[in-house]
Amino acid sequence: MTSPLLGLGLITFGVAEAVLVFGILMLLFGAKKLPDLARGLGGGIRNFKGELEAPPDDGDDEQREG
Repeated sequence: MTSPLLGLGLITFGVAEAVLVFGILMLLFGAKKLPDLARGLGGGIRNFKGELEAPPDDGDDEQREG
């Protein structure tokens, strides 16, 4: 019996793959744009996590408006 993970074609991500991805990013965006890209990605992730941890809205705003 074969493992279901082997059938999906999942592979490991090592140092060589990380260097290859970094090299492709350097070619696509350039060295000057990469810090801005990483800063924007980090800010987006931080914002997303903050929204997940925010208390749910109880809906009082809708009742006051209508």
